Amino acid sequence: MEISVLNLAGQETGRKVELNDAIFAIEPNDHSIYLDVKQFLANQRQGTHKSKERADISGSTRKIKKQKGTGTARAGSIKSPVFRGGGRAFGPRPRNYGFKLNKKVKVLARKSALTYKASEGAIKVLEDFTFESPKTKEMVSLQKNLNINDKKSLIVLSDANKNIYLSTRNLQNVDVIVVSDLNTYDVLRAKNIFFVESSVNKLEEVFNI
Repeated sequence: MEISVLNLAGQETGRKVELNDAIFAIEPNDHSIYLDVKQFLANQRQGTHKSKERADISGSTRKIKKQKGTGTARAGSIKSPVFRGGGRAFGPRPRNYGFKLNKKVKVLARKSALTYKASEGAIKVLEDFTFESPKTKEMVSLQKNLNINDKKSLIVLSDANKNIYLSTRNLQNVDVIVVSDLNTYDVLRAKNIFFVESSVNKLEEVFNI
């Protein structure tokens, strides 16, 4: 699949880049996408939730009334969950929500997501660029040139670039990511995905093609 390279003015440069069919034109696997996104979101959870159970609250352990003859249910502790101020029964405890996912499944999920985006015409290639200093204004100008002001966009770089990252940090609809950190969740969220020229070849290295 060939795709034209755009410059920062949003115009075609006359050059074209070949997108590898082994990445952008496979048979998509929806279940692998589901598993990869599920794992990604699970890993974002802190898992620090905690409620106080019977053993965690202060209160007397004295039996609050005699066992029989009261006409009401028996009760052994004021810390029982049935009483106001008592401990919570089966409350949440700190835990790790992450789970293992095979590398081949994750690779298949990312290829599937990129294939869907390529079929929608959402994959675009930009010429390599950088900013001399962090300037949000320059990134806003780039958004206007590419006509992506109101669309969620993902810019994929070959290597980390601090100035580009800082220029997009205050913008709601633009995310910047290094090609080695590309994930299924970010790909699916973006309406447009812009690969810089140097990142296209590096994508094949990431997927071992």
